[in-house]
Amino acid sequence: MKKKIIIEGMSCQHCKRHVEEALKELSGVVSVYADVEGGFAEFEATQDIEDSQIKNAIEEAGYQVIRIE
Repeated sequence: MKKKIIIEGMSCQHCKRHVEEALKELSGVVSVYADVEGGFAEFEATQDIEDSQIKNAIEEAGYQVIRIE
């Protein structure tokens, strides 16, 4: 499973790392990439993860989810 998350609020490399760490904590996630300039993160997981879980992880890290693709 692959997903792309459009995120508002990332502005630096610390933000990138914070988002990547939040997503890596989700069960089954095997790779994560966040792009500050593009305002998105992508990840791949070995199992299906509910959009609500993804949104909660990002928002608990302090960022706003615009949409999940």
